[in-house]
Amino acid sequence: MHIVLIEPEIPGNTGNIARLCAATNSELHLVKPLGFSIEDKYLKRAGLDYWNLVKVHCHENFEEVLELYKGHNFYFNTTKANKSYTDIQYMPDDLLVFGKETAGLPEGLLAANQKNCIRIPMVGDARSLNLSNAAAIVVYEALRQQKFLNLK
Repeated sequence: MHIVLIEPEIPGNTGNIARLCAATNSELHLVKPLGFSIEDKYLKRAGLDYWNLVKVHCHENFEEVLELYKGHNFYFNTTKANKSYTDIQYMPDDLLVFGKETAGLPEGLLAANQKNCIRIPMVGDARSLNLSNAAAIVVYEALRQQKFLNLK
């Protein structure tokens, strides 16, 4: 699996997601601009000693990701979708796309990819989940569907 973070802002969330990627053999894609330096101590601390297990890609913009992974499935995680993340049949090389913590994914990107927008169900008064929690929920559903291929 691939986890794509578009303009992440909080180093601790990205570090937690890096640790998730290490534990699940998923690749991490960071789309600039980043709200922190990849040398940030909070980023490193959250990822603990897992960084050597993570394949990290840094991209100048999301168009670069689209070009590099043409032909792959992209799923855009947003609270504005009607379709649940459990309604998807995930493939091993799918890309799970998440937006920045304060604003989510850009409206134009969501509008252009409406059929591939997914959400995690929650009560109506809840604005959203923490980014690293949301990434964990969706990636583990995708891996569950694949019978946790190559995981113990």
